Amino acid sequence: MQYVGFTLRNNLFVAPMAGVTDRPFRILCKHMGAGLAVSEMVTSNSLLYGSAKTRRRADHAGEPGPISVQIAGADPAMLAEAARYNVERGAQIIDINMGCPAKKICNVMAGSALMQDEALVARILDTVVRAVPETPVTLKIRTGWNRANRNAAAIARIAEDCGVRALAIHGRTRADQYMGEAEYDTIAEIAYRIKIPVIANGDIHSPEKARYVLDHTGAAGLMIGRAAQGRPWIFREIEHFLLTGERLPAPSVSEIHQICRAHLADIHAFYGVDIGVKIARKHIAWYTRGLAGSSAFRRAMNQLSYPDAQGAAIDEFFDHLAEISNRLDNLSMNGSVEKLLELAA
Repeated sequence: MQYVGFTLRNNLFVAPMAGVTDRPFRILCKHMGAGLAVSEMVTSNSLLYGSAKTRRRADHAGEPGPISVQIAGADPAMLAEAARYNVERGAQIIDINMGCPAKKICNVMAGSALMQDEALVARILDTVVRAVPETPVTLKIRTGWNRANRNAAAIARIAEDCGVRALAIHGRTRADQYMGEAEYDTIAEIAYRIKIPVIANGDIHSPEKARYVLDHTGAAGLMIGRAAQGRPWIFREIEHFLLTGERLPAPSVSEIHQICRAHLADIHAFYGVDIGVKIARKHIAWYTRGLAGSSAFRRAMNQLSYPDAQGAAIDEFFDHLAEISNRLDNLSMNGSVEKLLELAA
């Protein structure tokens, strides 16, 4: 796929998710089939540039390009400075956050709260595009502030006029948070009316749903967020299905074990022991979600404070699942995750 001047493996994007799409997760998703991974949002407040969190979020060492960094804020000049700051540190695409529904973001008139002020949106986009003229600027929005104020189409036209190169749309309003069903009709209307690429986001959780959303919206690509948590292989599954119309077999217990273990090692290396152990817990919970014995395992995991202890617990958990899988195979059943989910039901 050609996207804002770059050739991507495909049209599948990892959605920027605060506290999730760090460098280890982005690299993993790209390895598992994502064409592009957008970073978790980086603050536009220059007073925080020296914080450990901001330094980590601006660290792209070893990450395959193109590097897309999302910035958040409400002041045009500060966002422009944040764009320059991140370009100097390796960002090849600057993405602007106008889609986050979190209260702490909206309360400072950032994220999706910006959609309430179209004049400010125009000033922000124009200022940032001018600040990094050699770097593509993209934008992520929702369909509006609430269902009575859906103005994504107007924001899309402003973005195109300001020189934004691509637009990702989460098919819900800010008020909807993540409830209800995504508004694919709204995305389809905007994709039809503007010339820049539109990336559809929201409720894309299976290869079949991916095919439906692409066909229904006419979008140039798909952005996947929550469905990739603990399931980064969803990108290769969708890629294969879009190319062939056939589903890939579910990953084996052994492969999930290997992916989880490698991801865990990257998290510990990236964050260090104390923070790494805490960050790893939520990813481990996602990897084991729904599997036999996972509830008790997660409770025990949350009491562990050292990387080696986490690794040993994961090995024990998946070795036990492998034994169950082998017994299923001996019964001429498929030892895939689906069968283990059935056992857990």
